[in-house]
Amino acid sequence: MARRTLPVAAALTAAALVGMTPTTAEASPPGTKDVTAVLFEWNYASVAKECTSTLGPAGYGYVQVSPPAEHIQGSQWWTSYQPVSYKIAGRLGDRTAFRDMVNTCHAAGVKVVVDTVVNHMSAGSGTGTGGSSYTKYDYPGLYSSYDFDDCTSQVSNYSDRWNVQHCELVGLADLDTGEEYVRKTIAGYMNDLLGLGVDGFRIDAAKHIPADDLANIKSRLSNPSVYWKQEVIYGAGEAVQPGEYTGNGDVQEFRYAYDLKRVFTSEKLAYLNNYGEGWGYLGSSSAGVFVDNHDTERNGSTLNYKNGATYTLANVYMLAWPYGAPDINSGYEWSDADAGPPNGGRVNACWQDGWKCQHAWPEIKSMVAFRNATRGQAVGNWWDNGNNAIAFGRGAKGYVAINHESSSLTRTYQTSLPAGTYCNVQNNTTVSVNSSGQFTATLGSNTALAIYAGKSSC
Repeated sequence: MARRTLPVAAALTAAALVGMTPTTAEASPPGTKDVTAVLFEWNYASVAKECTSTLGPAGYGYVQVSPPAEHIQGSQWWTSYQPVSYKIAGRLGDRTAFRDMVNTCHAAGVKVVVDTVVNHMSAGSGTGTGGSSYTKYDYPGLYSSYDFDDCTSQVSNYSDRWNVQHCELVGLADLDTGEEYVRKTIAGYMNDLLGLGVDGFRIDAAKHIPADDLANIKSRLSNPSVYWKQEVIYGAGEAVQPGEYTGNGDVQEFRYAYDLKRVFTSEKLAYLNNYGEGWGYLGSSSAGVFVDNHDTERNGSTLNYKNGATYTLANVYMLAWPYGAPDINSGYEWSDADAGPPNGGRVNACWQDGWKCQHAWPEIKSMVAFRNATRGQAVGNWWDNGNNAIAFGRGAKGYVAINHESSSLTRTYQTSLPAGTYCNVQNNTTVSVNSSGQFTATLGSNTALAIYAGKSSC
């Protein structure tokens, strides 16, 4: 969601051990490829091209697109998160462009997840991007004042469940999702997207919607078991907790991203040997994980592209480590945190006009195939130097080493890989594993090594 500041857990505490997880609906994205490229504020024509040229060939299972609904006018990115109707008529493309994008991505082997804004509408009045007139509590032909919650003040107390789920997030008109008409209308919007071939949903601001309301809405879908992940930001001691939502599907595990920043910038990578459930997070099959997203890269709570090699290595670690379903945030350069996308969302080419294309950075992109090749394999042969150099295997399928030290490191690593020659996909050099499963390598400062079965030549 747009423009909110929520408490960030600074360190793991006993309060973080939320471990209670109800029966899970859809565990991780279905299929053999669980990595999602989040093409933030890319227009749909550009997404379609990227599915064909990069995402499909790299092995991405999913692409997540920004909200397609008609929204308030304005150049800022967060205008996409203030819908005024459920027509596909936002700045990123019309219904035809959206449908063509879904079909093109499917042809490339990539499924489509839609960022879906159903907690609220807008904060003002005017004419939307598709020509619809609206006021804060009246959206002709869609919602009237009767369809919004009675609390018309801003959310102000995260220790009060009613306040969080009935009042207005940063002043946005809060839909009464306990009401039959609202539930039916939201389900109608999502069913329309499903009819266009959409494979899943990210539920924006899910924390501000009771989990039972979301369950009811999901039950009305033409595919009630469709994949979805819910934005429920963890806060220590808060009334609404992420574990409440796992019965509906995956939940985005913000603690993972917060703590990854702290470990990579001020602690030791050696601490990551039990990352995930061992840190009190959601169960792996219920967790959506990320190094950063469009909110956190701007509010400073996580790493972002401005962290350079540290950011790259964090993404390499996430893709190599078997916890949760990873999102790769792919956005654009910004100095003004409110600034909308370059060229109104049109991407002429990666690494031009400010587009960062993190999903296509060679060190990150190559790890998608690593993750697919090692799926289902347990971590083994862990090694660390007690500080910021780590290495671990994924069964007999893969091995990764990360050197986040300030100087280069040469050592012999023990793997469970068969003897042979492998390609280090981090820099396209070859690695020879001997009959004892060992290899010797030198890693420069802030570089990584990754090898996996089936990739012998570079």
